[in-house]
Amino acid sequence: MRRRCPAIAQYSGMGTTLLLDGRIQGLAAATALAIVDDTVVWAGADSTGRERFRDADEVLRLHGALVTPAFVDAHVHATSTGLLAGGLDLRGCISLAQCLDLVAQRSVPGTVLWGHGWDEASWPEGRAPSRVELDRAAGQAPVYLSRIDGHSAAVTSALVDRSPAAVDAPGWATEGPLTRQAHHHVRRAARESITPGQRRAAQRAFLDQAACRGIAVVHECAGPDISGTDDLADLLATDHGVEVVGYWGQAVSTPQEARELLAATGAHGLAGDLFCDGSLGSRTALLRSPYADAPTTRGVGYLDSQKIAEHVRSCTVAGIQAGFHVIGDAAADAVMAGFETAQAAVGGRALRQCRHRLEHLEMVDTHQVRQLAAWGVVASVQPAFDAAWGGAYGMYAQRLGASRAAAMNRLALLEKAGVMIAFGSDAPVTPVGPWAAVRAAVRHHSPDSAIGIGEALAAHTRGGYQAAAARDLRAGTLLPGAPASYAIWDGAGVTDAGFSGPDLPSCLRTVHRGRILFERVGALV
Repeated sequence: MRRRCPAIAQYSGMGTTLLLDGRIQGLAAATALAIVDDTVVWAGADSTGRERFRDADEVLRLHGALVTPAFVDAHVHATSTGLLAGGLDLRGCISLAQCLDLVAQRSVPGTVLWGHGWDEASWPEGRAPSRVELDRAAGQAPVYLSRIDGHSAAVTSALVDRSPAAVDAPGWATEGPLTRQAHHHVRRAARESITPGQRRAAQRAFLDQAACRGIAVVHECAGPDISGTDDLADLLATDHGVEVVGYWGQAVSTPQEARELLAATGAHGLAGDLFCDGSLGSRTALLRSPYADAPTTRGVGYLDSQKIAEHVRSCTVAGIQAGFHVIGDAAADAVMAGFETAQAAVGGRALRQCRHRLEHLEMVDTHQVRQLAAWGVVASVQPAFDAAWGGAYGMYAQRLGASRAAAMNRLALLEKAGVMIAFGSDAPVTPVGPWAAVRAAVRHHSPDSAIGIGEALAAHTRGGYQAAAARDLRAGTLLPGAPASYAIWDGAGVTDAGFSGPDLPSCLRTVHRGRILFERVGALV
């Protein structure tokens, strides 16, 4: 069952706020923090704080509560996540039979049922629902059910009827899930059934969820095959308080085209889910060697090294942040070749200044990581992927075999090479939950790939600002002069050294640039 967030408080948050008797993350000697309007101005001991800020508008005694910078989720899909509140959330579904039962319960003839999260790799039946089974369960209802990774979908015939182009498109299947362009067609048909009001409500529900989990900034990864320009425009226009940094995943071939596309979409950069390949779960991630459980395929490549180079070069010349979705090792090879070609055209310094980014980056080797660090490329990664699919018996091992699976999501390798790392959820692929991501990074299935809690917290706070090419090095910290973006937590289950039990901290207040986004009523008195 999903937890509902407590009510949001109405206090404006401006003026002088003094926090006392807390644990200030990143400032070991500090127990107090002072904020004036939208800026952190001081950190130190309680006694000094009381003396220096005796006229503070608000004084909170935290009784040992933990204060961290507010989190940044560097990869989200807001509308798709928010739609699950009224749709069909299959992320906790334990079998094919249960999935079909839920579809039968929720289907309404003529109304699109939007669902997400099935994972046949964890089901006892070991397979996805067939179209015949879904048609029987749904009756005449159009049903769209995306797999947990979002790169394939099981659909009913009624939805196919609304997207006839899918039948002749790459990725079409008469019975099984649809992938590639066929999937994009049916997803577009499902998306077009959503009214503007439903879309905005879903976006607001997602932003509320982010705020009550201590998140103040999200990076929306939009694109023509994912959400559409109207969706991104609505999200960017929402006056919520959680800051949205929008990315548009569409390739360009000239600097002028890059500038025009950025202006047309309102995006921050032409990056995010610009697909070089697909996903491992759907067997569309592009691999050097075939899948262990499907020896006839190595996945799908959507962009070759030449198109990658054109996009990076065009964006670099235009001064725009570029980036790609890249998962498989062969896709990583294409990205590296593309960046090398772009570097020959524009120079390494120009690449570093743009701070381009790569999403997921699940399969990289030591040489590639060193080169990415030299180019100043940001790795936008999701530690919860390892928690969900790593280990000796997880999906990675099923798809790749034990040896390749053990080298997935090499966080320590990235961190030691000096690659800037930003953590995200890829919601709805994994739930919004920054502490779960931090714990997953610290407790990686492959110990050699784990990082410390301090490094993990930095990747989920300061790293998010770096991933958006922020130039203020204090953003995402609690240093004096930093923006007043912070969260207060009950501190359960976490110490300076790591995690002490099964519980994760619960958010008591979230503030962004001095504005209170969320407060658990009665928790801070």
